[in-house]
Amino acid sequence: MIKLSVNVNKVATVRNSRGGRIPSVMEAVRTCIDAGAPGITVHPRADQRHITTADVHEIAGELKALRGRVEYNIEGDPRPGFLELVLAVKPDQCTLVPVKPGEITSEAGWPADTPADTLSAMVGALKAAGVRVSLFVDPEPAAITWAGAMGADRVELYTEPFARAFERGPQAAQESFAKYSRAAEMAFALGVGVNAGHDLDLKNLTLFQTLPHLDEVSIGHALISRAIFAGLGRVVKEYLAVLEGR
Repeated sequence: MIKLSVNVNKVATVRNSRGGRIPSVMEAVRTCIDAGAPGITVHPRADQRHITTADVHEIAGELKALRGRVEYNIEGDPRPGFLELVLAVKPDQCTLVPVKPGEITSEAGWPADTPADTLSAMVGALKAAGVRVSLFVDPEPAAITWAGAMGADRVELYTEPFARAFERGPQAAQESFAKYSRAAEMAFALGVGVNAGHDLDLKNLTLFQTLPHLDEVSIGHALISRAIFAGLGRVVKEYLAVLEGR
C-alpha cells in the first residue's frame, strides 16, 4: 500500500503566528498516528518559520517507540547545520530539497545540472548513518538520471504541475499524469524508489494514487486546511481511504 506521510508544518505555522505552544505540534502528530498515518514529515527551514529545531527533536522522541510502524521524514536543503541535525535524530528518511531565497514553499526540484559536490557528501553521510535518502525532483528524465547517479534511494516527484493540470480538466490531468508515470517507470528501472508531494489533495489523489511504483506521498497544506473544518483524525482517515482505492 502507498504510505501517507503527514506534513505537520502548517500546525507549527499557526502556533508560531501567536507564540506559545498552541496548537500543539505534538498533539497533531499523535492524532495523525492514532488515525492510522504511517508517516510524519517535517521541513525545518533556516528561519524556523514553522517547524523548529526543538520540534524536530521532540517528534523524534515521540516516534522512537514506534520505529518500524511510523516513519519519520525530515525535509531540508543542504545548508550549514542541517546534516548535523538530521544525523543527531536519525530519521527513517531525509528528503533533500532545493530552497530559493524568499520562497514561500518549494517551487521546483533539483535541476539535473546541479553539481555533484553540492549534495554527494551529504547523501553519503546520511546513507552511512542508515538514513534513507530521497531527492526532490521534477518528473524529467534528466533529473531522474541525475538522482540515480547521486546514489539516492528514492526520488520525490514535485507534483504541483500535476495539481494545476488536474484543475484544468480530465485531458490535461491525463497528459500530466502520463509524464509522471514515465518518470516513475524510469526511476524504478534505475532501482530508485518513488515518493511524491506538493499540492496533492483528496480530489487529484484519486488519479495520482494509481501512479506505478508509488511508495509514499507527503501531504500537508491541503490535509491540514481541510482538518480545520472536518477534524484532523477524520481527514487523515479520508486520505488513507483514497490511497487504498476506496
